[in-house]
Amino acid sequence: MDASLTSASPSHSLSRNSLPSTSFNAKNITSAASLSFANFVFTKQFSLRRPLNSRLNCPVQARASEDGGINAIEAQSEDFILEDVPHLTSFLPDLPMYTNPLKKTQAYAIVKKTFVSPEDVVALKVVVQKDSPRGVHFRRAGPREKVYFKSEEVRACIVTCGGLCPGINTVIREIVCGLNNMYGVEEILGIQGGYRGFYSKNTVTLTPKSVNDIHKRGGTFLQTSRGGHDTIKIVDNIQDRGINQVYIIGGDGTQKGAAAIYKEVERRGIKVAVAGIPKTIDNDIVVIDKSFGFDTAVEEAQRAISAAHVEVESVENGVGIVKLMGRYSGFIAMHATLASRDVDICLIPESPFYLEGQGGLFEFVEQRLKENGHMVIVLAEGAGQEYVSQSFHASAEKDASGNRLLLDVGLWLTQKIKDHFTNVRKMAINMKYIDPTYMIRAIPSNASDNIYCTLLAHSAIHGAMAGYTGFTVGPVNNRHAYIPISRVTETTNIVKLTDRMWARLLASTNQPSFLSCEVVRERFPNMIDDDFHNLKITSI
Repeated sequence: MDASLTSASPSHSLSRNSLPSTSFNAKNITSAASLSFANFVFTKQFSLRRPLNSRLNCPVQARASEDGGINAIEAQSEDFILEDVPHLTSFLPDLPMYTNPLKKTQAYAIVKKTFVSPEDVVALKVVVQKDSPRGVHFRRAGPREKVYFKSEEVRACIVTCGGLCPGINTVIREIVCGLNNMYGVEEILGIQGGYRGFYSKNTVTLTPKSVNDIHKRGGTFLQTSRGGHDTIKIVDNIQDRGINQVYIIGGDGTQKGAAAIYKEVERRGIKVAVAGIPKTIDNDIVVIDKSFGFDTAVEEAQRAISAAHVEVESVENGVGIVKLMGRYSGFIAMHATLASRDVDICLIPESPFYLEGQGGLFEFVEQRLKENGHMVIVLAEGAGQEYVSQSFHASAEKDASGNRLLLDVGLWLTQKIKDHFTNVRKMAINMKYIDPTYMIRAIPSNASDNIYCTLLAHSAIHGAMAGYTGFTVGPVNNRHAYIPISRVTETTNIVKLTDRMWARLLASTNQPSFLSCEVVRERFPNMIDDDFHNLKITSI
């Protein structure tokens, strides 16, 4: 069951006796009706999100059809759910099929099983009990024996949207090189400047030579922007240019835009495959194991944490604050803290905290200073925003992508700690504040992310060539899969406070969890009860 924490904001103070209220909402999930290609109709019924229990009461099992699809048939012994993705033949049923040119490539000549079986699926959950239902599955990504595009007729385009993230250039490079080297595609266009680039800027021709070394640079070779999505203008431009494969790299809002483009393509009945590659440095996309660039971000965050530790241990009563990315999800802060071993406390958006009183942050800081003479605080940018907003009377402004504009919680917390110890405790401390946000976003991806980006690009290519559309790609339990776009945009992936990973962090830093405080339990009863009693621990 997917879950998210949504916060409301009445009046707030900074003591343990007055905390922002939080509610705990459960999300529902979808079920698919017909799963074959030839007679598959991607209707509104497909995208409806039904309660998980009701789907599990309708057992089905998968069986391959001649055209490479999977037909849903009733089974009597097992519960099997396939959350399928659209196919071009769902609205263009007479499309011809062709032999995949990978059969003749030297690279795949020695591969024992070149093509993915149409029966191959990836399970959403791999840890199950003996008598539990088989549950939700997704189509396994990879090359198919039959494709729906001739190499010479493919005219592809690539666009990048939203904020920067390590690895974008690697994805661009591997889409270009993969289309050319594996499928012999010659015409590939780069859309410059995000979605609005479709109708307001010129395109650039992409070749393996022109993108050969872009993976060594940070940022995006094609430039990016937020907002600017006009579905009608974009699809008009796609038709005018004769584009028939669209590769869209971006986060939550970008993927929603990709879904809208697919819907308009389907409405017009044109042969265009739309493939999404999910991008978010915060690792807040659900279903997939992690987002590309995340490993690089955690690795680079170590440098900032190490610098803060060196600074504070070199002075008396040194307190270092490192602010890391994490608007709604504290994954970077959590993993960087676990990897570092130099962090005394990690504050993330998912876990409420308070400053004053017994068990508060001020008390913990004072305790660590008495024990060690210094301490390091890692802070996700979305943590404590309710308090900061109250202090600065902030308005609810949003950026072009619809994200709430955040105030600098790092500067706010730095000043609060300094004021408390100077004015209340009459204790001199040395504050050091480090914000490496843009340094982390702008660097090239590391070796691990480079490999991951290659797999994402190849999965998207294989899916588009095989006729899939309106899908996004990503690893599910370490196996790449094709996922309905609505599945990854319906909610945000957050750190679950009942997960073993957060427990490992608390054990590593020996920091207060704050949730164990009686006052917090009184103010967050729904979150505590639901989180601890209804959620299953899923981390390894």
